[in-house]
Amino acid sequence: MTDRHLVDVHILLVRGGEVLLSRRRSDDEFDGRWHLPAGKLEAGESATAGAAREAMEEIGVVVDPADLRHIHTAHVVGSGREARLGLFFEAVNWSGEPVNREPDKCYELAWFALTALPSDLIEYPAAGIRAYFTGATYSQRGWPV
Repeated sequence: MTDRHLVDVHILLVRGGEVLLSRRRSDDEFDGRWHLPAGKLEAGESATAGAAREAMEEIGVVVDPADLRHIHTAHVVGSGREARLGLFFEAVNWSGEPVNREPDKCYELAWFALTALPSDLIEYPAAGIRAYFTGATYSQRGWPV
């Protein structure tokens, strides 16, 4: 059997020097920690179409896939978790005001200064946010060196 990788798409909404984060509601170690709006790519869906869909589903904003700029890819594996590729996109333009459309998966949404991110930000999405500044296009976590 061939192992497969999940593909996650993450959205960075940045305005006025702040980035939108969601506080995760889950039954794992990430409950209550901050994350970017994100979700899994569906079969037959392009990465930008999936990111635009997730933006609408999770936070109620409309993003044209053409207005998404790829900023980072992370290759991640964790203990007991499936390997995944995380694709991070900045929404250059969007319409609508973000709202929590998935209260069963998210406690709240909040804007944070890019220079003062919360200490309980999950490291996986933090890599994509750092790339916004550094231009690092690739990172990996959890793989043996």
